[in-house]
Amino acid sequence: MRITSKILIIRFSSIGDIVLTTPVIRCLKTQIPGAEIHYLTKKTYFEVLEANPYLDKVWLYDKNFNDLLPQLQSQGFDQVIDLHKNFRSLYVARHLGVKYHSFNKLNVRKWLIVNCKLNVLPSIHLVDRYLSAVKILGVFNDQQGLDYFLAETPEKELPLLPESYIRGFIAVVLGGKHNTKILPAEKVSVICRELDRPVVLLGGTEDHERGEKIVGEVDRKALNLCGSLSINGSARFLRMADAVLTNDTGLMHIAAAFHQRIVSVWGNTIPEFGMYPYMPGEEPSHSLIAEVKSLSCRPCSKLGHKQCPKRHFRCMNDIDTRKIIDFLNAAPARSDQRQD
Repeated sequence: MRITSKILIIRFSSIGDIVLTTPVIRCLKTQIPGAEIHYLTKKTYFEVLEANPYLDKVWLYDKNFNDLLPQLQSQGFDQVIDLHKNFRSLYVARHLGVKYHSFNKLNVRKWLIVNCKLNVLPSIHLVDRYLSAVKILGVFNDQQGLDYFLAETPEKELPLLPESYIRGFIAVVLGGKHNTKILPAEKVSVICRELDRPVVLLGGTEDHERGEKIVGEVDRKALNLCGSLSINGSARFLRMADAVLTNDTGLMHIAAAFHQRIVSVWGNTIPEFGMYPYMPGEEPSHSLIAEVKSLSCRPCSKLGHKQCPKRHFRCMNDIDTRKIIDFLNAAPARSDQRQD
């Protein structure tokens, strides 16, 4: 009789959603004796999972199932944990033909609050909805939060920080998948000018130009690293920072995995969707939600738009920068984290 339980977790994208599945990975591995945990994701996101010690193997999807499916079928999985629940994940699960577990995406309830402003969303984080998929296996939330593991050897080309940054800095995440989830550069500049520490700007290549604009407006108080780092490179700076200012994006969840002090800024989406920074055990004062709650047009989408449908973009333009500045300036130094 076979003792080991061989389990395949499926989550194809994206950075934040994958990080939010890490409690499921850990709890399966530590709570099911002898469990062998595999994970299927897009090749683009391998970096997020490559150093996770709770995973036995990461399988990579690169727009072609022709070679991948036979390999997965040969593994003899006992269970599939579908934490994506889209056409591709259902396609894989159907071809594997083993016990299948998934979670409630709450799409109807999200539609109701976006389109009818009727809030019937449960007060539950996405992490706990993910964990509901494995409850039937006797797995429970260990309340240890998110995981993000970095390789022991730091990146050779990680930029060296000026001396003034070694004494402490604030990480500011500029990016976001949708424009209506991004704090405007003008607001970021206002905040950076009043911070008592220098700033490291993080994001993708698409954020570099915005970063340069901010650098030019804050009198050399900011270092623009947008587009020059890998995911793990950005993660290292998030870990070293004294605090993090971030939009609702993947790096926000990596910062939460490091139990950083976080200001998360919410535009057209809302924390009630269940994807706010997940840090069980931390005091409520450890994280600040920056949002404009009084807007009748919000949320206008469960994901985001290229531009504000109402053209006023008040969900971001009316954000109280004073609260953000005061929170970030009050952050204690994390000098112990600047040894990498």
